[in-house]
Amino acid sequence: MGDEVAATVFTGEDRKRYREKVKRCLDVFARMLSEARFDGDRRSIGLEIELNITEETGEPALANQHVLEMIADEAWQTELAQFNIEINIPPGTLEGGVFCDLETAIRKSLNAAEEGAQKAHARLLMVGIMPTLTEGTLDGSVLSANPRYALLNEQIFAARGEDLHVAIDGVERLNMYADTIAPEAACTSVQLHQLVDPSAFARHWNAAQCIAGIQLAIGANSPFFFGRELWRETRIALFEQATDTRPEELKAQGVRPRVWFGERWITSIFDLFEENVRFFPSLLPVVEDEDPVEVLDRGDTPRLQELRLHNGTIYRWNRPIYDVVRGRPHLRVENRVLPAGPTVVDTLANAAFYYGIVRVLADEDRPLWTQMSFSAAEENFHACARDGITARVYWPGLGEVPAAELVLRRLLPMAYDGLERWGVDAADRDRLLGIVERRCVEGCNGASWQADTFRREYERLDRLDALRAMTVRYRELMHTNEPVHTWPLA
Repeated sequence: MGDEVAATVFTGEDRKRYREKVKRCLDVFARMLSEARFDGDRRSIGLEIELNITEETGEPALANQHVLEMIADEAWQTELAQFNIEINIPPGTLEGGVFCDLETAIRKSLNAAEEGAQKAHARLLMVGIMPTLTEGTLDGSVLSANPRYALLNEQIFAARGEDLHVAIDGVERLNMYADTIAPEAACTSVQLHQLVDPSAFARHWNAAQCIAGIQLAIGANSPFFFGRELWRETRIALFEQATDTRPEELKAQGVRPRVWFGERWITSIFDLFEENVRFFPSLLPVVEDEDPVEVLDRGDTPRLQELRLHNGTIYRWNRPIYDVVRGRPHLRVENRVLPAGPTVVDTLANAAFYYGIVRVLADEDRPLWTQMSFSAAEENFHACARDGITARVYWPGLGEVPAAELVLRRLLPMAYDGLERWGVDAADRDRLLGIVERRCVEGCNGASWQADTFRREYERLDRLDALRAMTVRYRELMHTNEPVHTWPLA
């Protein structure tokens, strides 16, 4: 969820000081870009994985503090709700056997964490939305103890002035109201990071936006929420609505949402941070003592903490990141599109597809984003969230095509090419992209498996028992690390 903050009460003066400090940070950031002060190793990548904690029955377990005590590993931390935890995977270099190394490291960490969870009489589940969540399990009482979460909840509802309205039309319909941000906690994701040179950032971000919908089509894994079958990647619609600070009147005026796809192709990372400052009021106006101008003038690297904190409360699906590691500043694209799961190998197949395609698209002489409108990319994104692997998308030169066919005929060859350019081991490349290929051929991903298995269980059980049975079966198969397209339905 980002940087921690202490519990506090904000005043109008706090907000004024914060606004001025963020603008000062933005000016310093512009100077840093012009003076080429950044580490630009494009091969550095990293992952974050959010997981759910369940009871043996497959229902949510409010036990993250106990589970973390049993895991006893600083790589693991709390997330928004007491049934969430997150692991940060150490960065790797995008070459050679990086995916094999990541798979080994992630599985080792998850297996150790599962042992810790079981000591706490709980189990871990890697899925976009836990299918067994009910309205009775998502209220303010489930939020984790970190003061940041209580502050975010307070500030979002202060901005709205009314309860959240969540309405999703899918296979079934959901229409509900919430008086906390707890429904956001249902959304668990995988975040893919890549360090990017400032001069290449716009091309990389634009490329990631172009394929965000396709990522959802092949990787959808969130078909259920509150017992209803909704979108194939319901997490997208839910997250967009569950953190919306706008009442209906501001929506009607065209005020931008804090969870958004964006509205235009960019020419620099500065465009995104400048939009943050221009369009979005502060949610957590915490001002630190650092004077970024003074730090930069003496030749050191400013943390720009206010700019970073503000950026952390604006939830772009491809988020720009400014960070400082060992005194060196760098920029990353944080790809937040994908849901968690179903398995580690499925997660890495999604990652290999993403890193390979973005490499090729970012290198092209005639970029894809010069051939399609930004609104077309956004429409693809929501169409793929809604329909998953059966979605139809717009693609330049082809018109409207099935997403799975586009992947097989056009995008998989690009991904192979991109991973070859990165110098990734051919065996790892072929294995992981082969998983994406089989999903498309067979029309099966995590969302379709969940929906099909639920329907089989629903023939003999009531709805909630069928969801529990499906969730427990999913959890068992998750631990096999066999790709989801190979999973039996029952």
